[in-house]
Amino acid sequence: MPASAMPESARPAPEGPRSIPSGPSGPSRMTSRSILVWAVVALVGAVGWGVLALARGEEISAVWLVMAALGSYAIAYRFYSRFIVRRVLKPDDRRATPAERLDDGVDFQPTDRRVLLGHHFAAIAGAGPLVGPVLAAQMGYLPGTLWIVAGVIFAGAVQDMVVLFLSMRRDGKSLGQMARDEIGRAGGAAALIAVFAIMIILLGVLALVVVNALAHSPWGTFSVAMTIPIALFMGFWMHVIRPGRVVETSLIGVALLLLAIVGGSWVQNSSLADTFTLSPTTLVFCLAGYGFVASVLPVWMLLAPRDYLSTFMKIGTIALLAVGVVVAAPVMRADAVSDFASSGTGPVFAGALFPFLFITIACGALSGFHALVASGTTPKLIQKESQVRMIGYGAMLMESFVAIMALIAAATLEPGLYYAMNAPAGLLGTTAESASHAVAGLGFTITPDQLTQAAKAVEEQTLIARSGGAPTLAVGMSEIFSGIFGGAALKAFWYHFAIMFEALFILTTVDAGTRVGRFMLQDMLGNVWKPIGRVNWKPGIWLCSGLVVSAWGYFLYSGATDPLGGINQLFPLFGIANQLLAAVALTVCTTVLIKSGRLRWAWITGVPLAWVVAITFTAGWQKIFSADPRVGFFAQRAKYSDGIDAGQVLAPAKTLDDMHTVVTNSTVDGVLIALFLLLVSVVIVNAAVVCVRAVRSPVPLPTTEAPYVESRIEIPEGAAEPLVGARS
Repeated sequence: MPASAMPESARPAPEGPRSIPSGPSGPSRMTSRSILVWAVVALVGAVGWGVLALARGEEISAVWLVMAALGSYAIAYRFYSRFIVRRVLKPDDRRATPAERLDDGVDFQPTDRRVLLGHHFAAIAGAGPLVGPVLAAQMGYLPGTLWIVAGVIFAGAVQDMVVLFLSMRRDGKSLGQMARDEIGRAGGAAALIAVFAIMIILLGVLALVVVNALAHSPWGTFSVAMTIPIALFMGFWMHVIRPGRVVETSLIGVALLLLAIVGGSWVQNSSLADTFTLSPTTLVFCLAGYGFVASVLPVWMLLAPRDYLSTFMKIGTIALLAVGVVVAAPVMRADAVSDFASSGTGPVFAGALFPFLFITIACGALSGFHALVASGTTPKLIQKESQVRMIGYGAMLMESFVAIMALIAAATLEPGLYYAMNAPAGLLGTTAESASHAVAGLGFTITPDQLTQAAKAVEEQTLIARSGGAPTLAVGMSEIFSGIFGGAALKAFWYHFAIMFEALFILTTVDAGTRVGRFMLQDMLGNVWKPIGRVNWKPGIWLCSGLVVSAWGYFLYSGATDPLGGINQLFPLFGIANQLLAAVALTVCTTVLIKSGRLRWAWITGVPLAWVVAITFTAGWQKIFSADPRVGFFAQRAKYSDGIDAGQVLAPAKTLDDMHTVVTNSTVDGVLIALFLLLVSVVIVNAAVVCVRAVRSPVPLPTTEAPYVESRIEIPEGAAEPLVGARS
C-alpha cells in the first residue's frame, strides 16, 4: 500500500502530514531588508503600547491605539501564525481538500481564496465586534484594548485557524460532530446538545439586532435588500458568464454596492420611503425567508458572493474610519481604567472586570460562534490546505481591528453622552432633564441642552437610553467622519450611514449561521438516521433548514412583539453561551492535537482553553449564585417575587404581569446557564480522560481524519500561501 494512500494515523511521522515544500532552494531566510521592515513594524507597535502604558491621567490620541493594534497584528500574523502552521498543523497542498473531493456544486465547491476570505470574514464578523467593545468602554479603554489584541493573537485567531484545519481534514464536519467523533459518545452528545442550543440563541440575538437596526429605516432596508440581487448577479457572472474572473466581478459588485448605498439615501427622501419602511414583525418574516433561501441555494449562487460583497462594505468603512482617526486624531475621553472596573457597579452592565469584561467583549478577541463557521461553510469551500492561515487567522485579525475601531468610537465620545445613551431607562428617566441629573449622579456632566442638541444633530428624537451599543457606535462614527468629511452638516448622514452599515455587518452572520445550523442539525440527526446526514440529500437540506429557521425565527418573532419575551428573554445568556462554545472548540482542538501525537504543542490551544474555562465558569457561577440581583439570575428572581408580594412594579416591568414575566425569565436563564455549564463540564471531563489515555498510549490514538487523496487541482502561483521555511 503506497504511503500516499495511507491514513495519517498509519504514517510514520507522528506530528502531522507532509508540509508544503518551500521551493527548490529549500527553506528561505529573512533578508536584511525584511529584518529592517519587521523591526520598524515592531517599533511602531511598541511605541503605541508604550504611550498607552505610560499615560497617567493626561489625554491621549486614539492614533496610539491604532498603532499598537496594527503593529501587534502584523507581528502575530507574520511570526506566531506561521509558527503554528509550520510546526503544528503542517498543511499539504498536494492533498485534496473536501471542496475538491466532495464537490457537489451546492455545499462543497473549491472557491477562490479571495472570495472565501470575504465570505468567512463576513460570516464571523457580526454584532460582537461592534457592540461588545462599546458596552465594555464603561470599564475604560485600556482593559478592552488589551483583551481585544492579546485575546485575538493567542486565543481567538488560533481557535479559528485550528478548528478550520481540523474540520477540513474531516470532510467539513461540524464542531459538535467532531466532538462526538474525537472525544466519545458522552462528551460528544453533551457537545451536540449544547452547541446546537447555544447556536439558536446566538442566531436569534444577531437577528434581533438586525431587526432593530432596519426597523423604520428605508435607507438601510433598501441598501441591504439590494445586496441580494447584486450578489446573485455576481454569483452567475463569476461561475456561468465569466468563470473565474474574480477581480472583474469584484469591480462590478463594488460599483453596484455604492449605487445601492447612494440610492438608499435617495429612497429615504422620496415617495418610495413608505415602501421600504418596514415594521419589526415584517422584517422578522423577511429575515426568516431570506435565511431559509440562503441555506438551501448553492453556496456559489448567493451566500459566498453576498458575503464577499459585504466584506467590501465592511472593510471599506472600517478602513475609512481608521483614516479618519489618524487624520482627526480624536482624544480618548474615557478613562484608561474606570472606577466601574473594580467596583462592578457600572450602569451599562453589572459585574467586575474579571470575568465580565471578557464575556462582554467576545467577537474581536475570542468567540465560539466563529468555531461554528470554521467547521461549517468555510472548510467545505477551501481550495488548498495552506490557505487556512490567511482565512482562519487573518480574517480573525481583521475582525479584531473592527473591535478596536468600535472601542475608539465609543471612548472618544464625551462620557456624559456615553452614559446618557447606555444607562438603563429606569435610571435615566424619559426627559433630558432627568437623564442629565442621573448622569451627574454617576460622576459625569452633560446638560439637558447638550442632550437635545446631540439628538438633533443626527436627526433623532432622542438619544436617551439607546442601549445595546449600536446607536452609540453610530454617534461615535458620525463624530469622527463628520470631522473629516462634510463637517457638522453631514453628521446626520454619517449617523444613518453607520446604522445601515451595522445592519449589513450583522446580517451576513445570520445567513451563514443558518446554513451552519443546518449542517449541525444534519450531522446530529445523521447519527440516528444516516440519509439525513448526507449534505447533498435535498429533503434533508430543506427539512433541517426549515427547522433551524423556525427555531430562531420563533424566538425572534416573540422578541419583536414582546420587549420581555422571546429572544429578549434569552439575551442575558448571549455572552457566556458564546464563550462556552469557545471552550468546547478549544477542548476539541487540544484533544485532537494530543491524540495525534502532538502533545508538546497542545499548549497552543490548551492555554486559551484554561483561560476561557476560568472566565466562563466564574461568570456562570456568579450568574447563578450571586446575591446581587443585577448579577445573579436567582437573586433577581427573588427581588421581583418580593416586589409582586408587596404589590410593587419594578423597572423594566411596567405592570404586574411584566413582573411575573421577569420572574419567569430569570428562572429560565438561571436554569439554562446551569445546564450549559453542566454539559460543557461533561465535554471537558470526557476529553481529559481521552487525553490521559492518549498520553499513556505508546502510539497515537486513531482519529477520524479522512484518508489522504492526491489533489488534482492546479491553481495559479500565489493562490496558495508559501510556507517559507516549512519543514517536513
